Amino acid sequence: MEIFDNDLNAEVIGFGALNVDKLYSVENIVSKDGESFIKSETDTPGGSAANTVIGLSRLGCSTSIIGKIAEDDEGDLIEYNLAINGVYTNNLIYSETGVTGKCLGFVDDEGERCLYIDPGVNDEIKIGEINPLNIMRCKIMHYTSFVGDSFHTQIELLDKLHDECFLSFDPGMLYVKKGFDELKPILERTDILLINESELRLLCNNNNDPLKQLAIGFLDLGIETVVVKRGSKGVFAINNTTECEVGVYECDVVDTTGAGDSFNSGFLYSYLKGYDLEKSCKIGNWVASKAIEGFGMEKFPTHKDLEEFF
Repeated sequence: MEIFDNDLNAEVIGFGALNVDKLYSVENIVSKDGESFIKSETDTPGGSAANTVIGLSRLGCSTSIIGKIAEDDEGDLIEYNLAINGVYTNNLIYSETGVTGKCLGFVDDEGERCLYIDPGVNDEIKIGEINPLNIMRCKIMHYTSFVGDSFHTQIELLDKLHDECFLSFDPGMLYVKKGFDELKPILERTDILLINESELRLLCNNNNDPLKQLAIGFLDLGIETVVVKRGSKGVFAINNTTECEVGVYECDVVDTTGAGDSFNSGFLYSYLKGYDLEKSCKIGNWVASKAIEGFGMEKFPTHKDLEEFF
C-alpha cells in the first residue's frame, strides 16, 4: 500500500534507505579475532537520507522522504519518528511482507564506530510506487545509498525530476564502491555533491593529488558545488566562482554516527537560504558539532538554536 497526497509539498525530499539504528556502546572497536564488551544499547530510527531530512525539518524546512518500511515494530518506530519531527510521510511506501531495514552500529569511547547493514525491504522500491505528483514542487531532491536494486529506481526517477529541482547526492561508501561509471547517470544530474575525502579519493582512484584538483574534475562534469567532508579536519568546498576551507567547532563527542548527515542538513538549509559557500559550510559544521554530542538525533539543533548561535 502506498500513501499518495500531492497536497503536501516539501522543499526537500530525501530518497534513501530507512533503518532502525541499533547502537551498541562498546569499550573499543575490535579487529579480526578481537574481543570487547557492550556497555549499553540504544535503538534509534535512522538512515542517511532520513537523518538529513529530519535535521532540515528541525531547522524549519518542509521535508518528506521516499522510502519503504515493513509492517513491523521497526517500521512503526521509523514512521512515528518522521511524523513527530515534522517530516511529511506522504512518500512512504509500505510493504505487507518482509522486514524493515536495520543498521547495527558499535560505538567506542572516542565516538568512533563500525556499521553492519540489514537492508530488509529497502531494496524493493519500484518506480511505479513513487507518485510523481508528490515530487513536482520540491526544490531539492537528496539521494543517499541503498545496498541493492533501489539504486536503479533512483536512476529511473531522474527523468521525472523537474528542471528547477536541484539534486543533492551523498553517495556514501556503498555507492562509491560501485565505481564512477555506474554512478555516472546520477553524477551527471547532480547539482550538489556531498562526499567525504576517503570516498572522493576512492571514486577518483587517486590518493595523491590535492582535493581541489579532484573536485574540479566533478565541476567539469557539470556539478555546481562539490563539498568534501574531512571529519576533524573540517570541510573543503568549491564551486565555479569560490573555494573555501572551513574548520570544525569544538564539542564533546559522544557518537559520530550521522555526523555527515547532520552536516548535510546544515549545508542544504543554508543553500535554500541563499547563503554563500563559506557560510553554508560553517553552518553545516556547527550543526554536525551539536549532533555528535548525543546518540542518534537526540542533540540535533533546532532553528532557534541556530539563530541564537549565528
